[in-house]
Amino acid sequence: MSDVEPAVLEALLRARKAAYAPYSNFRVAAVAVAVDGRAHPGCNVETAHYKSICAEASAISAMVGAGQRELASIYVLGPEGRACSPCGDCRQRIREFAGPDTRIVLVDAAGRVLEQFSVDELLPYAFGPDSPGKP
Repeated sequence: MSDVEPAVLEALLRARKAAYAPYSNFRVAAVAVAVDGRAHPGCNVETAHYKSICAEASAISAMVGAGQRELASIYVLGPEGRACSPCGDCRQRIREFAGPDTRIVLVDAAGRVLEQFSVDELLPYAFGPDSPGKP
């Protein structure tokens, strides 16, 4: 039984298969779900000089490119056998577009939720758009 909506799981599986990871073979997919309900998939893309694009960054960029600025949730699917948590840079990217109810959901290929977090749990004391001193 899947915990994740079938369309989101399908998008995750398709994006992970499309990931370009010839150096690490560490394929990751993410789906950013905007507050309007539309899902925006992304995958990691590596380069020979190891400056890569993470799946979460890819998915959030797709969401922003589609004109959305509010993240309802983001799902992350890494290699089999373990939960794949966003890196520090991606945690900050998530925070930039997150609201108080945004969920970060780590799943497996069967669509089971392995872990899930609020933004505050994932990145406590975050600096974000509403931080003091921001214009």
